Amino acid sequence: MEPARVAWDTMRLSRKTSRLLILAGGLLFLALFAFKARFEMADFEVNYNAGKRLWLGETLYRTADEHYQFKYPPSSALLYLPLSFLPLSAAKAIWYVLILLSIGLLLGLSSKLVDPGGEKRQVLIALSAAVLAKFLLRELELGQINALISAILILMVWILVRDEQSPSRPRQIAAGILWGLATALKPYALIFFPYFLLKKKWHSLWPGFLFLTLSLFMPTPFYGLPGNMVVLREWTTSLSRSTPALLNSQDNVSLPAFLVKSTGDQRISTLIFAAGLGCLAFLAFIFIRKGKQVASPLLCEAALLLILIPLISPLGWDYTFLSSILAVAVIIKDFHFFPKAARIVLVCNFLVIALSIYDLLGQKLYAVFMAWSVLTINFFVLVAALFYLRFERRR
Repeated sequence: MEPARVAWDTMRLSRKTSRLLILAGGLLFLALFAFKARFEMADFEVNYNAGKRLWLGETLYRTADEHYQFKYPPSSALLYLPLSFLPLSAAKAIWYVLILLSIGLLLGLSSKLVDPGGEKRQVLIALSAAVLAKFLLRELELGQINALISAILILMVWILVRDEQSPSRPRQIAAGILWGLATALKPYALIFFPYFLLKKKWHSLWPGFLFLTLSLFMPTPFYGLPGNMVVLREWTTSLSRSTPALLNSQDNVSLPAFLVKSTGDQRISTLIFAAGLGCLAFLAFIFIRKGKQVASPLLCEAALLLILIPLISPLGWDYTFLSSILAVAVIIKDFHFFPKAARIVLVCNFLVIALSIYDLLGQKLYAVFMAWSVLTINFFVLVAALFYLRFERRR
């Protein structure tokens, strides 16, 4: 038996052990909420207040909020509206559980997509969670929305992969609605728009755009139609004014932020980013064209798009890298296909990602680590790994 196969089999767990670990994990996260998270979740509080403002017909975007401005589309505030009627502590508890469920769905569906047979699923979940633990825990600490949106997109991918094997119009429509929902909550899901065009997935495109268009008018009952248009303009104005200053932020790991930190000149970095974005679009096009030589190309293409979200979004905070979970699972599953030198690089890369923790590095070293945008480079290495698998016709 091959050594790699022995290692995989050794790491497999019995069902009883798995259930005990899940129970232990649940108790651990319950304690984490009780003793730490419920006193934090600052980003959730911003969105919770947006739900209150929506109900009162007040503007969502206020410069007086400074760093804690609401930055999502007005339709996103609808998600928080029911929670805004509850005491903040109760709302936090519900949102915390929702994030946990989203993370569970992310890990479970990603491993199921990458390993349909289920032989290595437990190991994939454990290793993927270990690599991205920093971002998953940060999502919980802040009470962010990225885990929920990523879970919606992974569910969309799962439906599209099933449709790839057995085409069905209802599946394509369902996938499109999920894409529209994710985009209505946070526009970075628009990255799938050119992909759907290229792949001619019309039955996913029109329902998605229909849902997205309707979502723009969903706050109308609270503002009236003219007021709704004003709020939409306030949203775009707020983003355009606040984004440039945030490119220098320590936790911004996007390519635009990387270039601003490297050049120190926003104009030059914008030009370089525009050229780089064009190159990335061309490479993604080649990547997708190469997929014609693979039996089931959609999975790896979705993994590429999901990992690119935090890299090309101007507000790509480090915890947004949890969207890379599918790419991480693919690389771990296909680890044995890489040359020895590449495997060493990937292991080191995974270790840097997993261990780049503030409490471990200390304030000064962590500040230098983030100022150099090392994480940006780490995840471009994973992008390169996906390209290798595609060009070797493994995915």
